[in-house]
Amino acid sequence: MPELLSPAGDFPSLMAALKAGADAVYLGLEGCNMRARAGNFTVPEIEEAVERAHGYGARLYVCTNTSLRDEDVERLELILPELHSAGVDAVIASDLAAVDLAADNGLDVHVSVQANISNTRSLHVLKDMGVSRVILSRELSLNEISGIASSSPIEVEVFVHGALCTALSGRCYLSSYLYGRSANCGECLQPCRKKWRLVSEDGEFELETDASGYIRTYLLSPRDLCMIEHIPELLDAGVSALKIEGRGRPADYVGTVTGVYREAVDRYLEGEWRFEERWLRELKKVFNRGLGKGFYFSEPEAGSPGNVSDYVKLDVGEVVNYYRKAGAAEVRLWRPLKLGDEIIIQGRTTGALIQRVESIQVDGCSVERVEDGHAGILVSGRVREGDLVYRRVPRDRG
Repeated sequence: MPELLSPAGDFPSLMAALKAGADAVYLGLEGCNMRARAGNFTVPEIEEAVERAHGYGARLYVCTNTSLRDEDVERLELILPELHSAGVDAVIASDLAAVDLAADNGLDVHVSVQANISNTRSLHVLKDMGVSRVILSRELSLNEISGIASSSPIEVEVFVHGALCTALSGRCYLSSYLYGRSANCGECLQPCRKKWRLVSEDGEFELETDASGYIRTYLLSPRDLCMIEHIPELLDAGVSALKIEGRGRPADYVGTVTGVYREAVDRYLEGEWRFEERWLRELKKVFNRGLGKGFYFSEPEAGSPGNVSDYVKLDVGEVVNYYRKAGAAEVRLWRPLKLGDEIIIQGRTTGALIQRVESIQVDGCSVERVEDGHAGILVSGRVREGDLVYRRVPRDRG
């Protein structure tokens, strides 16, 4: 069975992924992964995360995929036995030292996309080192992936959704050059997402717009990957795992994207494939830089100006109490809320609960709108004290 693999930068995202149907979740080991600025997990937190994932029948993988120096290798030598004892299902690594150490400690090893694996012979070499899966280079086409998967001695995994990097499989030196913060050590400050101008040496030519007049100042910022329309082709190609990018994204993003791909994959496996336009509508509600197909069929499209999602989130309040028998929550609001609003309730254990407001009560009386203060609302699932409440509203295009 193909695996749907989702990201987790913190516990709310972890729970959102599990509740949305992820088969597996990947997270970062503090100090040793490619998202140093995202929420990462200590060893005790990983132990708790493993317990939660296994409670949902899901697997949990830990990223240790930065470039490693000798002191980093020494630290891993101490930590990997603890990850094995915690019940981690696999380690995602790119440095050969990390691959070797993980295998020596009895851990399954998945080789990261950072290793830029793009041919079958490399997979045979890695198998001999104890590797059980490889995340293939993002620069491969669907036809190339199919060819590799058909003769691979180990599992192959590919990214299907999320941010793309202008560099080769993410191996970039721009952040290091400009800011002294190495992308290869997980500290990328993403200067590629800024506006840039391309001017010829003699100053006579300046790239500003394309043929249709679209401003091309975001020269180094490709659109996000989105392969929701091509689930059948991916699975028919022999891919073992479909990976969603986004350990820097919030729980509602993780829950929404995981839920959409879960439904799509299940529909194909049930032999009833039919693409739904509403899937794209849901994906466009959360953070995205415009959606494209990456390298699967052609070169990725550049020119994304940043988040172009159709909706934005406004924090409106927090949960102060939950009443299980009534299926209701008491919330403290600091912004208005009315019947019909789409809300996101997000927390460490709750994950991301997304629903419409169907009932509001203030002092025991039903109301259609409340400006601020305490109110009771019906909720479609359990929430917890301290969970944040967001209202999802259409983006102002003006």
